[in-house]
Amino acid sequence: MKRVAVFGGTFNPVHNGHLIIASMVYEKLNLDKLIFIPARIPPHKEYNPQVDDKVRLEFIQRAIKDNPMFDVTDLEFKRDGASYSLFTINTLLEQGIGSDELYYIIGADLVSGLDTWYKINELEKLVTFIAVNRTGGSVSSSGIPVKFLEFPRIDISSTLIRQRLAEGKSVRYLLPESVEELIYKNGYYIDNK
Repeated sequence: MKRVAVFGGTFNPVHNGHLIIASMVYEKLNLDKLIFIPARIPPHKEYNPQVDDKVRLEFIQRAIKDNPMFDVTDLEFKRDGASYSLFTINTLLEQGIGSDELYYIIGADLVSGLDTWYKINELEKLVTFIAVNRTGGSVSSSGIPVKFLEFPRIDISSTLIRQRLAEGKSVRYLLPESVEELIYKNGYYIDNK
């Protein structure tokens, strides 16, 4: 896999917005592969997973199982402590993944804080940051080089899905049926607010 993008996040749960963005980035950058990387302990946000890491991994596996352009790895689950992107990227490069070009997908809302990321000066030498831009801006105020890609605004969030489930509301069409099925089968998020 020579031209690869990594898409990190908590994916709690993965939803159709994630998949649409991944598909559009894949096509726009002419990638060989796009890899979802669920974070174990995200260093830049307060995180209450509500489900086990294995469950979040299974959500993604179910969501992408019929799509050969997508893959998922649990490598951040295998480390103790915060899920620092530098460690993840170094591991992928050691495995020969992204040897021609390695892209790192982030939301445009994270761009201004990139300069606070762990050893960002090392990380920016290894990847090209791709910001999924929904607002029209294209300047990185962090001083870190970022390539902005504009896509239609997709207002689906994992937070919205968890809230709707906790309130007994439908999440149909917000996430893949196979993920929805697993959530209802096991009662994930239903009793959690």
